[in-house]
Amino acid sequence: MGPEIVVPVAGCMMIVACVALPFYFIGRGRREMQRTLRAAIEKGHPLPPEMIEALTKSVRTPPTRLRDLRTGIIWLAVGAGIAAFGAVLSYRESDALHPLMGIACIPAVIGLAFIVLSFFNPNKEPRV
Repeated sequence: MGPEIVVPVAGCMMIVACVALPFYFIGRGRREMQRTLRAAIEKGHPLPPEMIEALTKSVRTPPTRLRDLRTGIIWLAVGAGIAAFGAVLSYRESDALHPLMGIACIPAVIGLAFIVLSFFNPNKEPRV
């Protein structure tokens, strides 16, 4: 097997590992937590407040206006960064600008969608 096969396969495997491994470890942690809870309930032990707090933190809250706005700004910044990279790279390689500008449109449009959603989101940021 030559490098022309190993390099692309290894690159794809790294992408899969970066996406799949966090899900695996999160799931494993949840299973351990459930086993601990089940054992404590079966033995009749009261649940410690730290355990209850950890369980309530794992519940997802609905997206708020501020979270949508922040997410949109981050996606816009990613698009602007890719576009700036294309502009800088076009000084050395004149054919690089248009493809990178096209790629930059994807995160930029996602960012614009999140910003528009922030105006229509009825959930306001909770006051602390």
